[in-house]
Amino acid sequence: MCAGSGSMAHIGKVAYVSESLPYTFGGFMAVVRTKSQLLPRFLFHLLTGRKFLQYLEGALATSTINNLNARLLNAFRVPVPPLGVQREIVRILDKFTELEAELEAELEARQKQYEYYRTELLAPASQATTVLSLGDVFEMRAGSHVRAANISNIATEETPYPCFGGNGIRGYVSQYSHNEAVLFIGRQGALCGNVHRSFGKAYATEHAVVVTPKIEVDMAWAFHLLTHMNLNQYKTKSAQPGLAVGKLKNLRIALPPLQEQQRVGDILDKFDTLVSGVSSGLPAEISARRKQYEYYRDKLLTFKELRA
Repeated sequence: MCAGSGSMAHIGKVAYVSESLPYTFGGFMAVVRTKSQLLPRFLFHLLTGRKFLQYLEGALATSTINNLNARLLNAFRVPVPPLGVQREIVRILDKFTELEAELEAELEARQKQYEYYRTELLAPASQATTVLSLGDVFEMRAGSHVRAANISNIATEETPYPCFGGNGIRGYVSQYSHNEAVLFIGRQGALCGNVHRSFGKAYATEHAVVVTPKIEVDMAWAFHLLTHMNLNQYKTKSAQPGLAVGKLKNLRIALPPLQEQQRVGDILDKFDTLVSGVSSGLPAEISARRKQYEYYRDKLLTFKELRA
């Protein structure tokens, strides 16, 4: 368990380590071992739940030092049902965690598959292709400043339009600057060069490079191409890394025929939805299973305390 950190979010994070495995812990970790009447795996599920989190929030609320000491740990009251009940709860909850682990392994495999096919499909084809600069194919210019006070964290009737900054969607605003298929490249910060896309009304801040086509181009193909190009490698070597639009425009690309662009874009979009989609695909499935686990964990680990 993490017992000391510069961030409150890290305190109390728990990892289960089987006693059959050799291990070494650093100085900011707490080792928790159970006694005979409490199963280690039962305690693990309990310490990842809402009750322990609420206890930590209350116990550390008045402290200026993020430190979970032995006194605070010992004061946490733990339900100890019969061992048979503990085993059944562990069996049920472990099924959820095993399924989540299988889905995460599947996601990792699909991500590698997507990267492989993206590399293969975006390689210059044997058929004749035109080699052009990005500036020949796309209009590329920085977005416009918007005050932070005018950006909402959520979409509302007053602020319905996504606002793209240096790292993707920054929030939502009341006006839009573009109403078409557009790509956005982050142009400032350590993560500059990341690529996002929008299909409708959206706003771009000065920290995003807005990419629109000068000629007929499949924008799905363009999105995967720019992502594959790893534009972050062209950032400036300074305290505040950034991308120069002029440098991006001079990068050379192989431009296949439009029909081939569309074919490649369709294939890679299917992979992208599978590995990145938050409303469908594997990430959505993993999120749903995690919420299901958390629901049943908190239900199964809520006990009415017996009074002597």
